[in-house]
Amino acid sequence: MKSIIIYFTLALFTFSSNYAYCQEEPKKSKEEILESKREEIIKEEKEKLRIKVEKLNKLLEEGEVTPGQAEALKKEAAELHAKNIENRIAIMENEYEFDERNENETGYIAFGDDGKVVTVRVNNVRNKKYDKRTSSDLVIAAGFNNALEEGQSLNDSDFKIGGSRFFELGWAWKTRVFKNSNWLRLKYGFSFQFDGLKPTDNRYFVQDGDETFLTDFEYDLDKSKFRMDKLVAPIHFEFGPSSKTESENYLRYSTKGKFKIGLGGYAGFNIGERQKLKYKVDGDKQKDKLKGGYNTNDFVYGLSGYLGWGWATVYAKYDLNPIFDDPNVELHNVSLGLRFDVD
Repeated sequence: MKSIIIYFTLALFTFSSNYAYCQEEPKKSKEEILESKREEIIKEEKEKLRIKVEKLNKLLEEGEVTPGQAEALKKEAAELHAKNIENRIAIMENEYEFDERNENETGYIAFGDDGKVVTVRVNNVRNKKYDKRTSSDLVIAAGFNNALEEGQSLNDSDFKIGGSRFFELGWAWKTRVFKNSNWLRLKYGFSFQFDGLKPTDNRYFVQDGDETFLTDFEYDLDKSKFRMDKLVAPIHFEFGPSSKTESENYLRYSTKGKFKIGLGGYAGFNIGERQKLKYKVDGDKQKDKLKGGYNTNDFVYGLSGYLGWGWATVYAKYDLNPIFDDPNVELHNVSLGLRFDVD
């Protein structure tokens, strides 16, 4: 199982690097930007003209104006908005040229005082575009959980496939790696992971000195669940295309609705273990909540990754550390589910 996950991770890394780089949206040229703004101006003025014509047609139907008056007013409105288009485009182009020409201008001012000439260096003062390279969001993940030995499959696992689940709740920051490109992001933060295991065949975990093992329970169990609570610091390299929004005052990249892949891992601490048992004795319901060390590893670390579109992705994680210390059986926790990045 461990080998499969490692090979899968390497394949994802190769694919994501090529795909994300090719999918990065190219920066628009000057002429493309100007043409887009021209089309926007024309669209706005045509819409204003359309509204005026509709109002004149309504007045004509109601007899408020004569056909001749309506035609003259329509012609006057068409000429006005045609002139508006011409003037607005000229103003827009001039402003664009002015901003581009003076963006990094450095000049000098000379003035006289009592016959002396003083030269003062003046740097062009211009509002820089606000570029937010780092953002943050809530992370929620949930799905199926299990624990396997090396070479073991889910078919012969000691834990129920459907009943064993995990839940993760955390906060993550995302930082654009390159200044002028958003195809690669670094995502990092902290998370609480709750990994649950439900043993098969009416069994539960027992600690005997340094050993922790599964054994049969004396009564019929309605529920047997072992849970590990962890505090970890995940870090992922996130690949994928993005859209770019640029205005006079700010610059933004957005991955909303875009394909993305995250590859990385996590490290942290096991902060608690507990076991819950539910059963009946002579018809009376019993509930035991058992807390203890169970010889679990205090330090946890592993590989994780996610793949999908938008804010919901398929998510997998694998603990490289065994759940229990030596001399116990080397079990590794593995999870598969959905991850939601609420950004």
